[in-house]
Amino acid sequence: MRIARFTVDNEIHFGAVQGAAGEETVTVLAGDPFYTGITPTQQRHDIADVRLLAPVIPRSKIVCVGRNYADHAAELGNELPTSPLLFFKPNTSVAGPGDPVTLPSWTEQVSYEGELAVVIGRMCKDVPVERVPEVVFGYTAANDLTGRDVQKTDGQWARAKGFDGACPLGPWIETDLDTSALAVRSRVNGETKQDGNTRDMVFDVPFLVSYVSQAFTLLPGDVVLTGTPAGVGIVDEGDRIEVEVEGIGVLPTVLRR
Repeated sequence: MRIARFTVDNEIHFGAVQGAAGEETVTVLAGDPFYTGITPTQQRHDIADVRLLAPVIPRSKIVCVGRNYADHAAELGNELPTSPLLFFKPNTSVAGPGDPVTLPSWTEQVSYEGELAVVIGRMCKDVPVERVPEVVFGYTAANDLTGRDVQKTDGQWARAKGFDGACPLGPWIETDLDTSALAVRSRVNGETKQDGNTRDMVFDVPFLVSYVSQAFTLLPGDVVLTGTPAGVGIVDEGDRIEVEVEGIGVLPTVLRR
């Protein structure tokens, strides 16, 4: 099931998306599905008549994994980590599908990074690998925008990866997805730049969620970004980035200054 967050008639709703591409409708859900379950109402809209928002605003945190594809680590001249390399993005970095992202004035080298994102469905801690599916609400696409020059000079990644708009998410959450072999692609102005697959992850999704939960209590709506394949590059004002994750959909982002 695809769960979207959207606005129509100046009100924000969660909804269940149905139908083929270009013909989708969205049925309004009663309440917040992270806390009240997925309860459809009788209200329905054509998706063309609503504005999609980021499908979730994390209650507490976005936990990201660096260098989780060997080809991406190699293209930046980095060694593979022996355990997952974790960092945070704040929830103020979240942007929705199609939202314009303003590039910070203090970086001249913003890069895109298309990723599969895991959305947590319930409070959990120290989750065994085999029980990870019990705590996952679903999956969405993410763009880990990065100030590459600042990432190098700061020595830590908070500013480079945590600026406002640095974490577009969307277009919706897919609740039922096998993450073992999904294509992860990024296009810039229509040209394919990244073309990877989750089967090439150094650490797979169940291991990552389990590992993250050993360090941090995860709350409903928290997000785990799982790393990016090779093909990252610098973008600038006016560029349109599309991150596509197989089985989920396309997340568009437009940059401005």
